[in-house]
Amino acid sequence: MTLIKSISGIRGTIGGSVGDNLTPIDLVKFTAAYAQWLKEQNPSRRLKVVVGRDARLSGEMASSIVEGTLCGCGVDVIQIGLATTPTTEMAVTGKQADGGIILTASHNPKQWNALKLLNAKGEFLNDAEGKRVLAIAEHDGYTFPQIDGIGHTVERCSYDREHIDRVLSLPLVDREAIRAAHFKVVVDAVNSVGGVVIPALLRELGVEVVELNCTPNGQFAHNPEPIPANLTEISARMTKEKAHLGVVVDPDVDRLALICEDGTMFGEEYTLVAVADYVLSHTPGTTVSNLSSSRALRDVTERHGCRYYAAAVGEVNVVTRMKEVGAVIGGEGNGGVIYPEIHYGRDALVGVALFLTHLAKSGRSASALRATYPPYYISKNKIELTPEINVDEVLRKMKAKYAKEQVNDIDGVKIDFPTEWVHLRKSNTEPIIRIYSESRDKAAADALAERIMADIRAVIAER
Repeated sequence: MTLIKSISGIRGTIGGSVGDNLTPIDLVKFTAAYAQWLKEQNPSRRLKVVVGRDARLSGEMASSIVEGTLCGCGVDVIQIGLATTPTTEMAVTGKQADGGIILTASHNPKQWNALKLLNAKGEFLNDAEGKRVLAIAEHDGYTFPQIDGIGHTVERCSYDREHIDRVLSLPLVDREAIRAAHFKVVVDAVNSVGGVVIPALLRELGVEVVELNCTPNGQFAHNPEPIPANLTEISARMTKEKAHLGVVVDPDVDRLALICEDGTMFGEEYTLVAVADYVLSHTPGTTVSNLSSSRALRDVTERHGCRYYAAAVGEVNVVTRMKEVGAVIGGEGNGGVIYPEIHYGRDALVGVALFLTHLAKSGRSASALRATYPPYYISKNKIELTPEINVDEVLRKMKAKYAKEQVNDIDGVKIDFPTEWVHLRKSNTEPIIRIYSESRDKAAADALAERIMADIRAVIAER
């Protein structure tokens, strides 16, 4: 397995050979590069970094290596142990640290882990910053301080309580309305850190909780990506428990999927749509999602008389666009809710609390609430390419072919038709073009994807 190095982090499988997997040597190398980058930003003072991890099996080992490496680089460490990604992000600013490292491979299976790097705002590094860290690791190298300059672990603590309290204190989280609704919620946390914080938050909100896969031992009970194919267990449990809602999070708890009372999927794409609907009803303003997210957010935003903006795929790009336009809510269609009122990061705890308030105030069941939103279906496909094919040229020709339509090329090529859209992007890790299409139903979305893929193959054949 090739070690994947990008601005979003250093990701790979545990074990194997150095440089091809996420080995202890690679953990040291990239942690030291990050520490060197921090020193470049702050050359005249002692630095402090928060370290948190999800519950995957390699987490304790990886965290120990990262902690020791930072100390060896002359950086002090605040070790918060088992923590969600948004908790770690908030701890960076809460503890007035200079950065943070989250050890999580997000929705990847248990053999994976990753270093995700944060700046002093508790946000992911931007493109230039990420590339600088990689350049230090691969080319420029680093030096280590002598004995009097080494760092120390200055604090070991949990930041869960602070995170939960911040969510509960949000003005749009109505604890009394939720408590009065007498909700029963089933939680599937895939045996990671969500099994600690999500039930705790729900009980604070007065919700009856049924725990499913909530032991944070890293033994993922199913494929941890919260998509319908992996959620059959909780779907079946909903009617058995006579629950009002099912809550599913990925291992690091930045993605939120919801299950209706009848066991049907609320839809990952519609987590953000529903939360945005509630937020906009109280605080009108702009919204942002990435180009591959459902048009439903745009529709709901315009229903409130507000304006929607699109961003390139990737959390850091969405956050940048949100700041540019002053968005009151944003995120990604994978269940990622970003609510600036608390912090600029995808946060399932925030999503849960805002959604339950919305559900309580609506007086509807989850399935009835879902039915109030525009019905769309996204079809996800790809075309494999031979290495010699110029993907950028293929995308340019597709843009020209559909020049009469509304085209956005900030991230690949997105073509907006009157009632549907298609987004074409080249992969950063393999020779493929990803084709995401959305229409009013599965048949129409699949048909659009097939038509566009035929066009791409025709363009390739012209070479």
